[in-house]
Amino acid sequence: MANELQNRRNDLFGDWNDWFNDGVFSNLGKTFSSMTPQNGSMKTDVKESDKDYQVKIDLPGFDKKDIHLNYANDMLAVTGHRSSFSDESDDKGNMVHSERTYGQVSRQYHLPDVNKDKISAKYTNGVLSLVLPKLDKAVDNDSHIEIE
Repeated sequence: MANELQNRRNDLFGDWNDWFNDGVFSNLGKTFSSMTPQNGSMKTDVKESDKDYQVKIDLPGFDKKDIHLNYANDMLAVTGHRSSFSDESDDKGNMVHSERTYGQVSRQYHLPDVNKDKISAKYTNGVLSLVLPKLDKAVDNDSHIEIE
């Protein structure tokens, strides 16, 4: 029964749905904002151990020199900037299809108690890998007071 109702709905609205799914509308409104974390860019894995944080961020298509990192106030800030790209054109120089974007994308991560002097980063095959060692917890031997 449910399948029959679904088929009737598809028959009724099929042409209308096809019109909206047409290629004319498929890229409508796409900008560099589509590179935001919510829309699939800067996919990140963060692992935490007693000693450090290990962060891996997907940043395909960026040059290493265009990725900027900053750690301050327990926040890791990652910014990538793509200023331009070469286009694919037809024989008359007209763009046939374009989905690649340029501009800036950034994201912040709250990672407390990091020894910022020992942070290391590598960028290989479109993946930014960081190790953020944690600060050593000071052992406070003088905190216990004996009561007589």
